[in-house]
Amino acid sequence: MKAFKILIMVLAIAVALYEQVSAEKNIYIMVIAMAVFMYGMMQLSAKTPSKNQEKEEEDVK
Repeated sequence: MKAFKILIMVLAIAVALYEQVSAEKNIYIMVIAMAVFMYGMMQLSAKTPSKNQEKEEEDVK
């Protein structure tokens, strides 16, 4: 599933870059591609633990 999300994010960025260099820029496609990329980044980074997670757990005890 993680590889699928990364693939979708790479495709979204590729589409956004392609739209950026094309003669007729479609802003809606660029916005959707960036939204897909940001959503994918949010999903992938959600599982990354915080640097202060251990410190916060010790403070609770």
